[in-house]
Amino acid sequence: MPITIADVAARAKVSKTTVSRVLNGKGELDESTAARVRAVIDELGYVPSSRAVGLARGRTRVVGMLVPSLTWPWIGEVIQGAVDVLETERYGLLLFTCNRGEESMRQFGAQVSAKSFDGLLVIEPEGTLDYIATLHRRGLPVVLIDDRDQTSGEIPSVGTTNHDGAGSAARHLLEIGRTRPLVISGPERFGCTQQRHAGFASVFAGAGHPIDADRQFLGDFTFALGADAVHSAIKAGVEFDSVFAHNDLAAIGAMQALLDTGRRVPQDVAVVGFDDIPTAAHTQPPLTTVHQPLREMGEAAARTLLAHFEGTPLPNRPTVIPTTFTTRPSTVA
Repeated sequence: MPITIADVAARAKVSKTTVSRVLNGKGELDESTAARVRAVIDELGYVPSSRAVGLARGRTRVVGMLVPSLTWPWIGEVIQGAVDVLETERYGLLLFTCNRGEESMRQFGAQVSAKSFDGLLVIEPEGTLDYIATLHRRGLPVVLIDDRDQTSGEIPSVGTTNHDGAGSAARHLLEIGRTRPLVISGPERFGCTQQRHAGFASVFAGAGHPIDADRQFLGDFTFALGADAVHSAIKAGVEFDSVFAHNDLAAIGAMQALLDTGRRVPQDVAVVGFDDIPTAAHTQPPLTTVHQPLREMGEAAARTLLAHFEGTPLPNRPTVIPTTFTTRPSTVA
């Protein structure tokens, strides 16, 4: 049977409370008593529960992280950025997904109630923002890693420049002489979709090349959407000399469909994505894309939370890390 705190107390002839105080460095204790307790701990080989010690200290040294799913191609980069910071500071990460919908959220809520972590990082699963805001109002430190530009400012957040990033994609296509882009966007309800559409469209309109409705396709950020949009445009006789997809996965699907139908990339059609997921550099041809600072966003969110644990107030305005533009052979041969 494992050695318990009660065994230590009985052997040292002290109370369990005294043993707990020795373990946690709390309270005024006679040094000889503390030394006797430490000697018994060594003699019995007692290893206290890290969670129990953390709770006694008022700190678990664990951060929770809630994400929609691990299947999203860019989420791993954000998580890795957060983990790099947390592990350096000797914190653990407790990861939650919403793969099973309400059941997943019930399990998450049980861990919140049990105070299993000190604070929470969130890539918002759709439909949970009100719940997360309630947790934050009730005292749980929360930092949102926001790809959607939907935050009201109530929850501290780390985001990026979706509007400007899409504008840089538009300027690049215009610079290489492409004036008839096919635009493949994400779900219209997402703030990032609205921002990326506005940033891209405003640059083309300002250059005298407004984007016609028949060259705009709403979708769901998937490979299949990108391929279907290209096939639909070709079937409908829509003329286009470039593709701008709101994420890399749709851009890769579009590029595959172009190649399957005999179009050369970039000679016939230039293709630009958004995100710069690791796969983007290894497609054929490699994909030109707007680089989201995914790992940096995870790092910044984790640092914000850890700074709060040390007494720094959570910021009342979003932390914004700008996008950059990465040119590869899908636009410039």
